[in-house]
Amino acid sequence: MRDVQGLYSEWVDRVQDAELAGLLADMKDDTKAIEDAFFQDLSFGTAGLRGVIGAGTNRMNVLTVGRATQGLANYLVANFENPSVAIARDSRNKGELFVQTAASVLAANGVRVYVYPRVEPTPALSFAVRDLGCSAGINVTASHNPAPYNGYKVYGADGCQITTQAAKDISAQVEAVDCFADVRTVPFDEALANGQVSWIGEDTLDRFIDNVAAQSLSASADDPLKIVYTPLCGTGLETVKRILNRIGVEDITVVPEQAEPNGDFPTCEYPNPEARPALEKGIQLSREVHPDLLLATDPDADRVGVAVPDGDDYALITGNEMGVLLLDYIARMRRDRGEDLSRAVAITTIVSSAMVDDVAADYGFQVRRVLTGFKYIGEQIALLEAAGEPERYIFGFEESYGYLAGTYVRDKDAVVASMLICEMARYYRARGMSLVDARRALYEKYGYWFNRTVSLEYPGAEGAQRMADIMARVRADAPADIAGFKVTGVLDYDGGATMPRLNAPADEPDQTLPSANVVEYQLEGGRKFIVRPSGTEPKIKVYVFAKAATENEANEQLDAMCDVARELLA
Repeated sequence: MRDVQGLYSEWVDRVQDAELAGLLADMKDDTKAIEDAFFQDLSFGTAGLRGVIGAGTNRMNVLTVGRATQGLANYLVANFENPSVAIARDSRNKGELFVQTAASVLAANGVRVYVYPRVEPTPALSFAVRDLGCSAGINVTASHNPAPYNGYKVYGADGCQITTQAAKDISAQVEAVDCFADVRTVPFDEALANGQVSWIGEDTLDRFIDNVAAQSLSASADDPLKIVYTPLCGTGLETVKRILNRIGVEDITVVPEQAEPNGDFPTCEYPNPEARPALEKGIQLSREVHPDLLLATDPDADRVGVAVPDGDDYALITGNEMGVLLLDYIARMRRDRGEDLSRAVAITTIVSSAMVDDVAADYGFQVRRVLTGFKYIGEQIALLEAAGEPERYIFGFEESYGYLAGTYVRDKDAVVASMLICEMARYYRARGMSLVDARRALYEKYGYWFNRTVSLEYPGAEGAQRMADIMARVRADAPADIAGFKVTGVLDYDGGATMPRLNAPADEPDQTLPSANVVEYQLEGGRKFIVRPSGTEPKIKVYVFAKAATENEANEQLDAMCDVARELLA
């Protein structure tokens, strides 16, 4: 049993940071707050750290960041000769402090450090790791989480989020570190002055933009587009505007209340481009200026959401829908310019749209489905690169609004996605269609493959046990049917499963997916019901997939399946 009160007392006695000391004093008589802050160490998982900013072992603060960085430094020194690390941050509160903390610890351990001098998107960090030949990267970001959160993602030398094995090895090093006794550090300004820490130059960001532009499929400015754009108080403004200007999109109206980086996210409580409330400011402005579309990137600009005029309202295009639209567009443009797609590879996830398979069957390219997490898409790109065939990769996407064309980075990239979405919008507008019309055309061609996600949060120590109990029940008690659709199979990804592929060459061997805490109920007619705990938040997600001949019928199926999901999570 963890001695929560003892840990709290130790922190009260040993913490020197005045702000942390004040937060500890504030919780002195709050047993529940102490329990939540100290019941566990903030876990260093496959995505690094992510948690609420505050005092305690289960919080993001200079001590937990320092401890994680000391563990990372120990790992790098043991595994690399002359190790180096690139560091970036988004607009989150405490981001600059955490960057300087990490850089100071790395420098004290003899690790060379390169730091972006201002907030930059996640894909720019992935690019910098590769461009500067670094051993690793750190991105201080909590992606689309609410304002109280921050995070710490670690990247490998290939610019991809660290592998499962690397995460385990680094985690073991972190667990051996005492945050008070073992963390070596040097003042940031001193490390900067002696050259152990350097600012990343503008030339690196320029090369990033050049590589994004190289993925353009139709850069003609003859048919100018009108855009409303919001970076949601995050990092996207500089790079998104640069790339759109590069392809001739210059009529860009930025949502003024959300233009500048602000970790409090005062205009949207949940800066997630999947959620309509985050786009409301942009939609309001769109009603005034009447753009062709609204683009919204999340705070670290690795994901992008889109709203399109649709009658008197604005229609949001889901991550799955945009992924399929972009995949169809990319395949169409490549085919029309004479490319052979028979060896081309698109990569998506086990919880992404089933319509991808229909599109692939139509064009003849291969589909590979990996676990949720863009690093698994990055790993597949690396395999193609290792085989000397990186050109086979044409596109990858997750249902959670993450897309990547090109092999210059190994993480999702809202900058390249914004460029391609605008090019695609121009392509369809030249044919008298909006993106809503293009979406409808795909549904009419392939069927109404609809999907939704139901999720529920389980905070604190009690929540962690509830999540474990629910997953145990899902594994032990498979139903005979879900919402009237017969369960035809159960696939438990715990222990590994064969990677689903379509149109794979006969001489290409099967791949086994890493073990994952995911259970898939396979239903009649290709429908699915997938249960998966989040890897970064205390929540369980249920992904439901329906298919029908009409929109209304598909929505009715989803409504019934979502009712089952909510009962399961309750």
